[in-house]
Amino acid sequence: MAQAFNTVGLIGRYNDPTIHSTITELGAYLKDRNVRVILDEGTAEHVPKWPMETATRHSLGECCDLIIIVGGDGTLLNTARSMADYEVPLLGINRGRLGFLTDISSSHIRDPLNDILSGEYTVEDRFLLHVYIEREGEIISSSDAFNDVVMHKWDVARLIEIKTYINNQYVNTIRSDGLIVSTPTGSTAYALSGGGPILHPSLMAMVLVPICPHTMSNRPIVIDANSEIRIEVKEHVGSPAQVTCDGQINLGLISGDKVIVRKKTKNVRLVHPRDYDYYDILRAKLHWSERL
Repeated sequence: MAQAFNTVGLIGRYNDPTIHSTITELGAYLKDRNVRVILDEGTAEHVPKWPMETATRHSLGECCDLIIIVGGDGTLLNTARSMADYEVPLLGINRGRLGFLTDISSSHIRDPLNDILSGEYTVEDRFLLHVYIEREGEIISSSDAFNDVVMHKWDVARLIEIKTYINNQYVNTIRSDGLIVSTPTGSTAYALSGGGPILHPSLMAMVLVPICPHTMSNRPIVIDANSEIRIEVKEHVGSPAQVTCDGQINLGLISGDKVIVRKKTKNVRLVHPRDYDYYDILRAKLHWSERL
């Protein structure tokens, strides 16, 4: 039986005053459906005269049955990381550009929402990555990522040299601009631009994609999602490097640091309209089957 959504949280694109009309319309619509509506405190700064409740992300995670994101894929990635530990279902309304993760168009909100609030929807679980940086035996920083964890050079036009292990087995040492570790969700993002394969979201797999490797024989590799990946910055490398999560969080590195990437134990739950079709998304967003 479909879950009833009685308390809905709204999160809008960060620091974007243009979402005001969509958020206001959405709040009024949900209130008319006798749904309790709570707006994210950060979003409320750009929605003047908001008449209903506001709350922190923590409070939204604690009390909401559903979180609706108004923005683009970047906003959903940010929300997914902050809501993952609460396992609250997420629904995206696209106000961005590509919209791989935000299913509903901001110009056609009511019909799909009517169906979803009536219990006609699908739920999909997708996993995240957890990364931490170990320096001299101590964890100095950590983060989650929904799309990808990227180890890359920083500020200089020089290659970095990194050594990779999977489940403590040595894989290779490469000189490149960096390395992408991607979930199936992120396989249509940076990893795709780097020549990686598209992984269906149902797969329990990760893909490692080298960024501009100095040796052309280096190619992407797909591995089991339960693997542990250890990436080491070579001691003698002087070029600065960093780890970036979803293109939004940066963690600094120095020579000798170890980057550990694992699948996070808790999943993200995405709510889709009843007619959701992953392959239709690929055709629409990647312009497949179009005549030149």
